[in-house]
Amino acid sequence: MEEVDRQFPHYGFKSHVGYGTREHLGAISKLGITKEHRKSFKPIGELISS
Repeated sequence: MEEVDRQFPHYGFKSHVGYGTREHLGAISKLGITKEHRKSFKPIGELISS
């Protein structure tokens, strides 16, 4: 998870370890998704289908 956090520092991957925290979901809304985001995660799926 540390490497992903270095590649995408604004998402806070290291601190939430893949869980959809408020801060992380805010970053997704502001910055969009990355190749590291799970497409099966409901908020990501909703963004993709919009």
